[in-house]
Amino acid sequence: MIIVPVGITIVTAFICLLVLWTVLGRTTGLGFGDSESFQEAQGTIAFAVEEILESNPEDQVKQLHSISRLLDDASMSVTILEDGKLLYQYGENSSKDSLLITAVEAMGEGGFLSTTDRSLFADTLISNGKTYQLYLFSTPRRYAYTTLKAVFALSLLILAAVIVLSVYATNFFLTKFVFQKINTPLNILTDGVHQIRDGNLSYRIVYEGDDEFAAICTDFNEMAVKLKHSVEQARLHEESHKALVAELSHDLRSPLTSIQAYVSGLLDGIAPTEETRQRYLLTIQKKAEEIQHLVSQMLLFSKMELDEYPLHLETTDLKRYLLLFFSEAQPEYAAQGLAITYELCDAQVTVDRAALHRVLVNILDNSVKYKTKEQGRMHVVLSDRGDNFQLSMTDDGPGVTPHSLPKLFDLFYRESVSRRDPQLGSGLGLAIAAKIIERMGGMIRAELASPQGLSLLIHLPKETVHVPNTDR
Repeated sequence: MIIVPVGITIVTAFICLLVLWTVLGRTTGLGFGDSESFQEAQGTIAFAVEEILESNPEDQVKQLHSISRLLDDASMSVTILEDGKLLYQYGENSSKDSLLITAVEAMGEGGFLSTTDRSLFADTLISNGKTYQLYLFSTPRRYAYTTLKAVFALSLLILAAVIVLSVYATNFFLTKFVFQKINTPLNILTDGVHQIRDGNLSYRIVYEGDDEFAAICTDFNEMAVKLKHSVEQARLHEESHKALVAELSHDLRSPLTSIQAYVSGLLDGIAPTEETRQRYLLTIQKKAEEIQHLVSQMLLFSKMELDEYPLHLETTDLKRYLLLFFSEAQPEYAAQGLAITYELCDAQVTVDRAALHRVLVNILDNSVKYKTKEQGRMHVVLSDRGDNFQLSMTDDGPGVTPHSLPKLFDLFYRESVSRRDPQLGSGLGLAIAAKIIERMGGMIRAELASPQGLSLLIHLPKETVHVPNTDR
């Protein structure tokens, strides 16, 4: 915006100075403004005239025209008399010329005379028997100074006009092309910001330009996508928390009601015998343990949601770990009517052993709770799947409907009305298992077993997974 007008002004100024120098140097005779320069010029011209007058008389006038350029360059005029008669005249005359001629003639032999604004050089030449009077006139100072002022003033006017025009043209160009080119994408971005501000998170900017704004518009759209995802996640979390409170209230109500009823029975003397009172107290203890387990599970899940549950990952021989775990678990679950069998391959994984223990217990407890046979079965297979190890745990229970498979790991999900009995579980076990496996870099999914039952498939990566310790 600044360089263009300045550049144009400098070029114009240079052209004006060049014109000024040319005009003054070639037209006004500025170079012959003093007497010394004038005498030098008149000597040159007088010598040229003398040579012409000594030539053939018939060619004298024609040859005298040839010195007109010298006269123009010196800003001089000439008058030549032949025996008192006018032979040749060139250039502009002045009213003072006759007075100067009279004064020179009074001097007798000619010479140089000068006034404030006019100079005369006079000389007498004799050639071919004829007498010639040569008069050279010049206006060396005033005429050159006036011309200088006029040309200088004109140059200043031209320069000023060029500056004004260049600034105007630059401003017009910037306004019409540059500013408008910037203004259009800015309006598009402003409209997009207003759309997002007003809650239209599905709005996307459509910009077809191939300039700096294209990247900004792309970043804006990516921001809008992430913002929409974040808002949707926040909404889902809010709904999840509402469901969490509702389900937790429902699951706590039943054992609390039982505790309240049995306590009232004890206080009212409904249990007359020591055996009955002991049975009431055991039931109260059992319901309190259910509440404690539910609250503990809920606290654990909340910590995982907030990334406040630390994992202590370490490289583990999974086969050896599972052999030890099942050797301890088999007698306990056999007493509850669940027989455990297993097939294990060699496997090295990076896991939190305590967290993995919780996952296995949750799955086994679910199989015990929902088994329909007096003696249920759980078959465990650890296999190498190339880039990961798969731990398959399959029972022979009632299973679930196909549409329930992807929902099994949702918070508080229980597939049927019968499974909503709090005594059969809170619906937190598999949700916690999924969270733990996910944080260890793996995944868990469910499949229907054949001919009946449910398979839970746990995939654990072979590579070491670095999960930040969120111990706070």
